[in-house]
Amino acid sequence: MRTMSITKRVTKELLRDKRTLALMFIAPMFILFLMKLVFSVNSTTSVDIATVNVNSALVTDLDKVTHIDTHQYSLSNANEALKDGKVDAVVHYKNSEYYVTYANTDASKTNATKAALKSSIVAENVGQLKKTLMTLQSKMPQLAGQTTKTNSVKIHNKYLYGDKDTNFFDKIVPILMGFFVFFFVFLISGMALLKERTSGTLYRLLATPVKRSEIVFGYMLSYGFLAILQTLIIVLFTIWALNVEVVGNILYVILVNFVLALVALAFGILMSTFAKSEFQMMQFIPLVVIPQIFFSGIIPMDSMAQGVKVISYILPMKYAGDALTGVVMNGYSISQIIAPILVLLLFLLVLTLLNIVGLKKYRKV
Repeated sequence: MRTMSITKRVTKELLRDKRTLALMFIAPMFILFLMKLVFSVNSTTSVDIATVNVNSALVTDLDKVTHIDTHQYSLSNANEALKDGKVDAVVHYKNSEYYVTYANTDASKTNATKAALKSSIVAENVGQLKKTLMTLQSKMPQLAGQTTKTNSVKIHNKYLYGDKDTNFFDKIVPILMGFFVFFFVFLISGMALLKERTSGTLYRLLATPVKRSEIVFGYMLSYGFLAILQTLIIVLFTIWALNVEVVGNILYVILVNFVLALVALAFGILMSTFAKSEFQMMQFIPLVVIPQIFFSGIIPMDSMAQGVKVISYILPMKYAGDALTGVVMNGYSISQIIAPILVLLLFLLVLTLLNIVGLKKYRKV
């Protein structure tokens, strides 16, 4: 009987907690819906290849490969397009050999380029063999049965980023670096302010002449120092312990992660104003944190429909992911990442203002 009484009491409490019910039933459906949008739009990624001095027959064979598009360039323009991310590889035919340079920021595109080039060369050799046999048959029928050899073409591979062993983890590690900074700062800052409120410390502080803006900036400065330390540890561990190559300036990586940490800090403080307990703070993770990882760039954005991409523009991780990937894999300069940094600062400004306004409801005097 006592067990049933406890069960009845707990059940009633759960039924009264609408947020917990939403977490259990609505949040999983929301996440599955997002995954449906992200993963089912397009299962393949198109590859753009720049060709230099490549004969038309091979170019035609390359274009026949599904999701492969070729573009003819001069050598200098092709290399520039590769650095700017307009093409994924440059195929240069010189002295009867192929010199291929891969961007290698996406291992799947590199492998697709290698497979397409090899299959096209084989197709071209077969075509040449058929023509040779037909010529021999028309001129010298007695030689038609003899074997005709074709010279194998040598391919020289070069990589702008990494090497032939670069894999999917190398592509997503810059984004994961930023995501873990965002996630832990968001969670810790939100929990900290929530504890201050539930313990009564925040109410006593608001009863003094201290301004709401001073409270918000005080929290952001104190946790900002911890965010700096956390950012340094994560970045340095990723680069040296995991042996991740950084093409650009490591200081830019630290800068982007630090600005993202401040955004996460302001975000966490804002979400804590809507929670009444640590458990309720955890309930925001499926709604706030998980969508960030879906639209951060880990899943190629070019495989998504335009309508789905719109969601990414309202999420700070999208801009941090673009900047971090650009610096780590493409060696972006400060001028090339200033736009996403400014957007992150705009997020920070808006969230900070909302935090200042949000504290107003806790001020009793």
